[in-house]
Amino acid sequence: MAMSLAIGLRILFCVLGCVMLATLIYTLSVDGFPFRKDLLTPWMLATLIDFYINVVALGAWVCYKESNWISASLWIVLLVCFGSITTCFYIVLQFLKLSIHDALEDPIRYVLLRYPTKDGVEDKRRFSVVTTKIFFSALGCLMLATLVYTLFTDGSPFRRELFTPWMMATLIDFYINVVALSVWVAYKESSWLNAFIWIVLLICFGSITTCTYIVRQLFHLLSRDPVYLVLLKGSNRQFV
Repeated sequence: MAMSLAIGLRILFCVLGCVMLATLIYTLSVDGFPFRKDLLTPWMLATLIDFYINVVALGAWVCYKESNWISASLWIVLLVCFGSITTCFYIVLQFLKLSIHDALEDPIRYVLLRYPTKDGVEDKRRFSVVTTKIFFSALGCLMLATLVYTLFTDGSPFRRELFTPWMMATLIDFYINVVALSVWVAYKESSWLNAFIWIVLLICFGSITTCTYIVRQLFHLLSRDPVYLVLLKGSNRQFV
């Protein structure tokens, strides 16, 4: 079962990465480059803020996973520039690194965690739980304020004229990252009902839900705990 899950997720993110790459190439061919002032409508700007807050959450995981700041910085730049294409490639790469033992035991857990150092000890880089709570709370409030402001100043986002080729490409990019976050949420939650509710909230409210979920999970940690424990479900934390 665990091995099938690992293979299934690897195939899923390969397909999603290819979908986003094809979307990017198609949009470039039909609508030109995205660096144009006319594309930066209020709802496009709100969508980009939403998108990049999720990128911050994914980037925090990448920084934790990478063994040095050079490789972490490189991956972050790729995340910022290529979005979910990088997300999918990075996740598939992590699954390919799994040993048979890890894939059979708990593939998502081993993908989420850093690889042990040469002496076999997990690198417990200490980021303050309190600081991380404040940081993601601030990002969630920023996105909430952006959403409310854009609704009041530009009206409903469900208007045909807003759905330009680049807006559609951005939304596809955004929701592929949401798929990655949803896999983590499904892994974390103890019941399928809870996971389903959180995933629906992710789909509807994007990074507001991402930040709320992360802060909520951080409240389950003690102030002296390493922040990376938030990646794991409670039953697995005692084994790290």
